[in-house]
Amino acid sequence: MKITIVYDNTVYKQGLKSDWGFSCVVEAEHAPKILFDTGANGMILLSNMKQLGIDPASIETIIISHSHFDHTGGLSAFLNANNEVDVYVPHSFRGLRGARNVIHVSEPLEIHKNIFSTGELSGIEQSIAIQSGKGLVVIDGCSHPGVGSILEAAEKHGTIHFLIGGLHGFNDFELLEKVDFVCPTHCTQHIQEIKNLYPEKYVEGGVGRIIEI
Repeated sequence: MKITIVYDNTVYKQGLKSDWGFSCVVEAEHAPKILFDTGANGMILLSNMKQLGIDPASIETIIISHSHFDHTGGLSAFLNANNEVDVYVPHSFRGLRGARNVIHVSEPLEIHKNIFSTGELSGIEQSIAIQSGKGLVVIDGCSHPGVGSILEAAEKHGTIHFLIGGLHGFNDFELLEKVDFVCPTHCTQHIQEIKNLYPEKYVEGGVGRIIEI
């Protein structure tokens, strides 16, 4: 499995552009290539993808964590480049047009083989859990429902190996005892504390970061 961060507040690989928001591309075995969230600005999203060698036409599935602009702002521009995609959005996210299919997710759902949505949690946000040979890889947008709730929902599918995404004001740091690795991105307020507490688990994020599992 390969996860490439294409939109984030910081840059990992020089020459790419950072901005407030989050997006990553997920390549998992026996599954279509997935774009998880789209950042805030379509021009930045598409530029970073181009520089990272990711063709928009190669994306077959888009998963939107929640409706906030820093996760959906690039969606319109992306659909102008490739509208032959299925877009999975939380049930509360309405008004999206221009994709091949729009699927509103309320309950937990198997999106593809070994790729699961937690369902819409707290009426706002979905995360995904991907089964790998080492355990679950959980990807979230901003953790508005709380990291504990997201991990609890994901654990129905197995043991969590990796947590990637925005953790907002998360400070229940003991919850990270149950994960092997954590890559806090985007809106995470306590990145330095996480790094200090769990240096052996911490993985730096940023645009251009590639995580292979």
